Amino acid sequence: MRSLIPQLSRGDRADPAPSRLAYRLNRLLLTPLFHRSLRIGLPLCILAISVAVVALSPERRETVALWVEDVKLSVQQRPEFMVKLMAIDGASDRVAEAIREIVPVHFPVSSFDLDLPAMQRTIAGLDAVARADLRIRPGGILQVRVSERMPVVVWRQRGRIEMLDVTGQRVATLDARTDRPDLPLIAGRGAQQLVDEALELVAAARPLDDRLRGLVRVGERRWDVMLEDDRRILLPEVSPVRALEQVLALHQAQEILDRDVELVDMRNPRRPTVRLAQAAAENLRRIKQIEMGVRTE
Repeated sequence: MRSLIPQLSRGDRADPAPSRLAYRLNRLLLTPLFHRSLRIGLPLCILAISVAVVALSPERRETVALWVEDVKLSVQQRPEFMVKLMAIDGASDRVAEAIREIVPVHFPVSSFDLDLPAMQRTIAGLDAVARADLRIRPGGILQVRVSERMPVVVWRQRGRIEMLDVTGQRVATLDARTDRPDLPLIAGRGAQQLVDEALELVAAARPLDDRLRGLVRVGERRWDVMLEDDRRILLPEVSPVRALEQVLALHQAQEILDRDVELVDMRNPRRPTVRLAQAAAENLRRIKQIEMGVRTE
């Protein structure tokens, strides 16, 4: 019995192979470049369109800006980012007080609101501070570690009295010389530029004990050693320490500084000159006149 379903001829059977369009689309999907573009490029395009839509609307821009600011503040105000106090190490009470005055921070404050580099530059700008390091320690503590300049001399210039460190940098101003009698005194224009040489002279003059009153820079070229009773030792421009040592050796041998000597001129080390005080010079002149047989009244 023949089937009622019409028999398909061999030429009318369905072809199982994909169509040409389907084949090309399938090959395109398998292409790495198209696959990467679809995975990365499509989200970027959507994001760009979204940004453009927001940017074209002032209301949307303001809304997004407020949302971003709220998120930022919520993060910055978290307890783990809050700084509660400031600790200063390595500074004297006077310097610590000055630091708190020039860096007025109202605690608690977010660590994001602290400009540590600017604060460090401000603190390092103090005359008494040689170096300052700032960091935020766990627990909300602003740590300020300070290295102070150590004063080594007192410099008197134009009515001002200042303490200087070994580099000649100003440390602080004094009201009176008696505030730091333990530091040697230097004076004169340009003396602050040769603090190291002044310290060498002070060390060389240690045998003079308490006779040394200070050093004076003359003409920004050389030093005068000032002793008690307004006595002076005039030193040369070159090798002043060696010239001072020669004077001390001469004093040790002949005790010239114990006599009525007004000054010892060592500006020419080959021809040192000693000037007697006026009374001693008059007595010496009178003695010479007597020895020469000259009658004096």
